[in-house]
Parts: sequence; structure tokens; C-alpha cells
Amino acid sequence: MTATRILSIAAVAAFASFGAQANDLYGTDFQSQAKSTRDRAEVRAEAVQALPNFKNYLPEQQVAAPSASRDTVRAEAITAARAGAIATGNRS
Repeated sequence: MTATRILSIAAVAAFASFGAQANDLYGTDFQSQAKSTRDRAEVRAEAVQALPNFKNYLPEQQVAAPSASRDTVRAEAITAARAGAIATGNRS
């Protein structure tokens, strides 16, 4: 019984170690196979040229103008709260 248990544990460990072997999916020199068509100075010059287009960029306001002022909304909220028209707690 003990020998069977030891052999089964050894077999499981052996199969697990076969699955854990590393494999080169793309080969050992995958990064060296990718060749750049432009040099570093050309890319940096293009980045410097594009920088003013993105610096301090603020999107346009796509929000509609408010129809009521802040004071009006607060007054309506106070009136609704006093009248019990605002649902609170488990009843909401």
C-alpha cells in the first residue's frame, strides 16, 4: 500500500514536470528578427513635431447649458424634502 502510494505520487510528479518544461514559441531570437525601417532620430523628430498638437489639449464642451440655476434647484429640493416627495430609505 505504501509502495503504491509512493509510486503514484512519483508518477504524478513526473507528469507535472513534463508539462512545466519551457518551450520557445517564437524561437530564441524573436526580437532580433524584427527590423526597424526608420532610425531613432527620425522617430524622435516626428514626435517633437507632433507634440504641439497634443499639449494642453482640452476637448470641447459637449454638455448642454443648464436650464435652471443652482439656487433654483436647491429651493426646489428643500420644498420637495419638506413635502415628503423625495423617497428615502427602503421605500425608494
